[in-house]
Amino acid sequence: MKVMLRRNAAGVLSAYVPKKDLEEPIVAMDKPEMWGGVVTLANGWRLALPEMALDTRLPLTVEARKLGD
Repeated sequence: MKVMLRRNAAGVLSAYVPKKDLEEPIVAMDKPEMWGGVVTLANGWRLALPEMALDTRLPLTVEARKLGD
């Protein structure tokens, strides 16, 4: 699924899923650099993100995979 990742003015990372019209803050990451790992959203969704360069700038739309509920 397409997911837009961005950081707000306060530095909080969030994910927006356009198809669901859902925006949630990212509350946990299994890798400090985020890319190639799993992030957890405030609503409990877990998303597997693709591998990207560490200096990738946000906002960015990526193809993420939602992991089982």
